[in-house]
Amino acid sequence: MNLYKKLLSKEEKLSVIGLGYVGLPIALAFARKISVIGFDIHAGRVEMMKKGIDPSEELPSEEFENCDIIYTANPEDLRQAKFHIVAVPTPIDKHNLPDMTPLLKASHTVGKVLKKGDYVVYESTVYPGATEEDCIPILVEESGLKFPADFKVGYSPERINPGDREHTLQTIVKVVSGCDEESLDVIAKTYELVVTAGVHRASSIKVAEAAKIIENTQRDVNIALMNELSIIFNRLGINTYEVLEAAGTKWNFLNFYPGLVGGHCIGVDPYYLTFKAKELKYHPQVIDSGRFVNDSMGPYVAKQLVKKLIGAGKNVMHSRVLIMGTTFKENVSDIRNSKVADVYNELKTYGVHIDVVDPHANPEEVMHEYGYPLAGAPTGKYDAVIVAVAHRDYTGLQESDFRALLNERGILFDLRGLYRKQITGLSYWSL
Repeated sequence: MNLYKKLLSKEEKLSVIGLGYVGLPIALAFARKISVIGFDIHAGRVEMMKKGIDPSEELPSEEFENCDIIYTANPEDLRQAKFHIVAVPTPIDKHNLPDMTPLLKASHTVGKVLKKGDYVVYESTVYPGATEEDCIPILVEESGLKFPADFKVGYSPERINPGDREHTLQTIVKVVSGCDEESLDVIAKTYELVVTAGVHRASSIKVAEAAKIIENTQRDVNIALMNELSIIFNRLGINTYEVLEAAGTKWNFLNFYPGLVGGHCIGVDPYYLTFKAKELKYHPQVIDSGRFVNDSMGPYVAKQLVKKLIGAGKNVMHSRVLIMGTTFKENVSDIRNSKVADVYNELKTYGVHIDVVDPHANPEEVMHEYGYPLAGAPTGKYDAVIVAVAHRDYTGLQESDFRALLNERGILFDLRGLYRKQITGLSYWSL
């Protein structure tokens, strides 16, 4: 009986290492079919999950029901599992270089409990070659086993989109790969238990790694083009969203929009690819240029606001600005790599007083990560309001709502173009 059948009969267990916004949905999906061990290094998060609470605030409590799963922060519990899925973050450091620390530590953890016949599948986004060049050697060193004779390894990149209730683990085709034909078949069949959309069997681990890294790189480059066009159209005195609306009437026009590009995917993944490219003595000009444009948008927005404040006859150093939204995208609590912080920090250099509100972000996390407080609600009147994140809490606001927040000659900055067709009596600007 192969491993797939043993998992199905619950003779063997599957583990998920890292129970964040990627790992927890995977663990719960499998736990409705087979026996699962969910491991996370943060004991506090583990206790929350035992109570049916998602620390990432993505999943409702009913998602935890009818699941055969054990939550643990004890790595020794992983010895009970035969099939390990590693789903830890792969961020960048302050120099925009890959920070593989969480992934390498997870590999050490798994390596210490690895047994003959075990499988390890990585889901973390990495540059092509990382699984075989960086992770497998650690598994071999820690376990004392031989690869691939004693254990198998695969790669299946995560495609979960935070805050998206339509495109989920079950409904998105899963790319899978293995170190040989046998492992590919077992890994594919195992994922088919929970992915109703089916799987795509990549020809190699490197191909699967590369496929993942270019998904977000493609989006990053396209959004960078929109941001650059927005800068040009601003100088021309025309609205970018109106231009895109007109151009979008052509059947093959790509539907991208300008905006702040943060988070732990689009704003990070291209740096993994450029790192590997430069290691191979190739300088990726298009990808690097796109990253430069997108990383510059926060300061650009702040400078445009300062110009508008001066143009309205306001003393910039005495101006009050309200920023609405500080998470990296709409309708999520995740603040990692939020480019709203760039807007805040740039405005601070001009001496502007800033209040930030967000119905989804955790005030303690924001203070720890970015060093600024979250206000519980707007306080008094402001010289400008920046709607930075398109939370559903903000999409229904009317011009009268902003009038109530703004001083005379107040300015509305609408970074997502939410209100462009309804604002008639206020000074208005959008990307």
